[in-house]
Amino acid sequence: MKNRFITAYVGKLCFEYRTGATVFLCFLFLSFNPFALFAQAECILQHSMLKIDFGNRNKQFELNTSLVKNYNLIDGYCPQDGNYAIVPATRDCFNGHWFSVNQDHTPGDIEGNMLLVNASYEPGLFYSTALKGVLPNTTYEFGAWMLNVCWAGNNCTPIRPNVRFIIKTVDGQELAKFSTGEMPPSGGGAWLQYTARFTTPASTGILLLLVETKGPGGCGNDFALDDITLQECKVPIPPTKEKPPIVKSPVRKPLPPVQKQPPPAAVPVPKQIPPTVSRVSIKDTLMTNKPAPSARPAFVPVPAPLLSRSNPVIKRIEFPAGELVIDLYDNGEIDGDTVTIYHNNVLLVSRAALSAKSVSFRIPINADHPHHELVMVANNLGSIPPNTSLMVLTAKNRRHEVFISSSEQKNAKIVIDLKE
Repeated sequence: MKNRFITAYVGKLCFEYRTGATVFLCFLFLSFNPFALFAQAECILQHSMLKIDFGNRNKQFELNTSLVKNYNLIDGYCPQDGNYAIVPATRDCFNGHWFSVNQDHTPGDIEGNMLLVNASYEPGLFYSTALKGVLPNTTYEFGAWMLNVCWAGNNCTPIRPNVRFIIKTVDGQELAKFSTGEMPPSGGGAWLQYTARFTTPASTGILLLLVETKGPGGCGNDFALDDITLQECKVPIPPTKEKPPIVKSPVRKPLPPVQKQPPPAAVPVPKQIPPTVSRVSIKDTLMTNKPAPSARPAFVPVPAPLLSRSNPVIKRIEFPAGELVIDLYDNGEIDGDTVTIYHNNVLLVSRAALSAKSVSFRIPINADHPHHELVMVANNLGSIPPNTSLMVLTAKNRRHEVFISSSEQKNAKIVIDLKE
């Protein structure tokens, strides 16, 4: 065991300090060490024994709501606070507070469904299911694909979803508990897979999976859940040299003489007391997350307000990778201006009233989302034409102010690119 730890440490140094001298020494060490190939080995994930994809157009999904108290299952694409729905997509929910999700996460699923949740004001359980066929003394990787569906907060900062997954035995003993942490804005459809590993006890049977919200609903805390998986995690066993067993000749000893014993006196049988089950508090660990390997292309038609008006570019800005915070104010006297904002041809904010209080939203800028086009559409001219506003863009201690003027014939476009 000590040799494996040394090998793992040396392997790490070899990777981090790849100079001419260390490369040759590392080659010698790793070539003649039988544990070298396995020191840094990850476990091998087996075929998923569980996959919950919430069905599709041809496969109806039955949701177990027997343990759920603060949530109601509804039909429709835009559930209100404390409700959820099994849907294939969303449709312009809450005047642009949510972005439109054109499809679920499941690859190759025709009109596949996802679970769309609008968090209740009281945090709590919204989904439960049984995990059958789980083996004892086995490590598993649990996974779930999730998506923060909030854009702007309708004059508020949206609450970021934070979801907890709990795995229990049927008698209520917690085996694992892990949370997503605050989900970042998705940028209009970037699913993230959250994963965590746990090990089953020596005796097990059917386990229970419970999923709950950690924060209250209201402005934000709205998300989609899809493709829950459970995969056995097998660690490769390093090769060992087996030594031939040493066979010793048996030594026969004479048996002692048999002595007659008097019959034992009757002993009273104590009353059986049922064993108590101790409840151990399991630490709530943070799950790891990773984006989908490749986003499926989806055609986004150009909205009518962008086709019927001119869209001159008034500003081009570059920002480093990170989260971009955008605040929008009325510029000058408050005169009742309202605007609609499109992001890459997708509705972002609908008919927001401009004032001294900002209309705030966030978008991520990274290698997966390097290009952003924001188009400001004037819904009216207010009492003092034209429709004027101030847009403040902030990211990583950088701040830009853009003064915008739009009319019923001309929109205003701001182009934002990732700075390499």
